[in-house]
Amino acid sequence: MSARDDTANAPGAAGKEAERGAGSILALAVLAATVLLTTFVVLVLGLLTVGRSVASAADAAALAAADTASGAIAGYPCEAAQAVASLNGTAVTRCTVTGLIASVSVGRQVQGIDIVASARAGPPP
Repeated sequence: MSARDDTANAPGAAGKEAERGAGSILALAVLAATVLLTTFVVLVLGLLTVGRSVASAADAAALAAADTASGAIAGYPCEAAQAVASLNGTAVTRCTVTGLIASVSVGRQVQGIDIVASARAGPPP
């Protein structure tokens, strides 16, 4: 019997055979976790971008309603707000005009999530 045969039957040799390929499984798990995390981050950043877009649409709709209320633009304030909101891909959920001050809320649904923003416009106090 040679020395090489003795080491093959040494304790722990079977354990090393069982561990073979564990690094590949670990690498695949790390890769899958990285892909999942990246996908989640991209989706959240996309929703944040849409949130800023909805806030801008609310600002524009409130300005249109205030301009209409002041007489700078012909028409009805809330109808003007709805027209501007629809051009920005949102819908007016609330519109109130008190004197020359317009308060408008707009909303948009993205991936099953309702995103709502409000804005107020009018002459300076």
